[in-house]
Amino acid sequence: MRFVLKRAGATTAAALTWVGLTAALVAGLAGCSGDHLDIGGVDGVKDVVAGKARSPRDVILVTPEDGVKGVKADGRIEVRVPGGRLERVRVMKAEDAQPEEVPGRITEDGLSWEPSQDAAGRLELAAKYTVDAVALDGHGHRQARHTTFTTLVPEHRFIGYFKPENRSTVGVGMIVSFNFNQAIENRAAVERAIKVTSTPPVEVVGHWFGKERLDFRPREYWKPGTKVAVDMRLRDVPGAAGVYGIQERRIGFTIGRDQQSLVDADAHTMEVRRGGELVSTVPISAGSPKNTTYNGKMVVTEMFDVTRMNSRTVGFGGEYDIPDVPHAIRLTASGTFLHGNYWASSGTFGASNTSHGCVGLRDVKGGSPDTPAGWFFDRTLVGDVVEVINSRDKTVAPDNGLGGWNLDWAKWRAGSAL
Repeated sequence: MRFVLKRAGATTAAALTWVGLTAALVAGLAGCSGDHLDIGGVDGVKDVVAGKARSPRDVILVTPEDGVKGVKADGRIEVRVPGGRLERVRVMKAEDAQPEEVPGRITEDGLSWEPSQDAAGRLELAAKYTVDAVALDGHGHRQARHTTFTTLVPEHRFIGYFKPENRSTVGVGMIVSFNFNQAIENRAAVERAIKVTSTPPVEVVGHWFGKERLDFRPREYWKPGTKVAVDMRLRDVPGAAGVYGIQERRIGFTIGRDQQSLVDADAHTMEVRRGGELVSTVPISAGSPKNTTYNGKMVVTEMFDVTRMNSRTVGFGGEYDIPDVPHAIRLTASGTFLHGNYWASSGTFGASNTSHGCVGLRDVKGGSPDTPAGWFFDRTLVGDVVEVINSRDKTVAPDNGLGGWNLDWAKWRAGSAL
């Protein structure tokens, strides 16, 4: 089973249409909402997975703990399992000008991973790290875990963790997003110190969501092939009383092909278009009448080959706990995913909505490139747009993930401090 963050490059799209395959499809996926990747769910899943696997937090133990801030440069990093065997571990410095992997190895007994003992295995200050691990527990059940932590920022300094990654290729809906580690009071000075330019040139404007987040986008989606540069001249810029910026760097990314997908929750279909031309119509299952899917434009922000979805992390009871949901594509920060489903009864995709809010596509256990979910996953980039219509829910909030395209241009510009 694969378990890596989706690469930036995209495979060549094939003109496939899944219409007519409904009779062979296995049905209806779950809506999601929650923290990190431990989210999601499906109606009727409890009978499939209950009691068959423990929580990934019990199976895969990660140090530092998920969400910890202020880790020192010489802080300990460790991934271990009390039983079973680690299959894969990847620790990455993320959302930085130079994303890079922390070198390390899994021990011969498969019970732990540790970083290299040389300087390359040390953490850097003022950085964000992600840990992705896959393991088999003592009963042979495969589990996946994703955690994040941030390292110490020097006193009286602020830093902005940003998307997308440097040198990445992204979809036309990509929004440049900064999350600051401290509340910014002098928003005009900070916004003025960040320049987002493009070739060919377009007007790019910032929009503040509160005091800790600043997003940038153009009026319309980017054109394919556009080169975008982000200049951060934040060093010594006063963000608040006695607090100054630390970043002085330039990053860049490229806009890939134009792929936009339209999910019709009422028709139970997703139309995938490249450059405006219909490539495929895929049967889907969206949120049930009691747990509807958000309407509106959502942007792909993360992609994982496999992840866990647990109802308790999103405010439900113990309806479901699926340790190995394949082909998971994050659409909102609150936890809306478009992902594969291998467990539900046949006949649901293209026919009814049964999930807790996500958009589901047919898949098989372990994931396959030959299923609708695998086909779509392999042709998707971070930054691609997925729009949902005809759902009996509100429009997704513009600060929920990269939902800024749901604001018209006048309202977007009104959120600038300049």
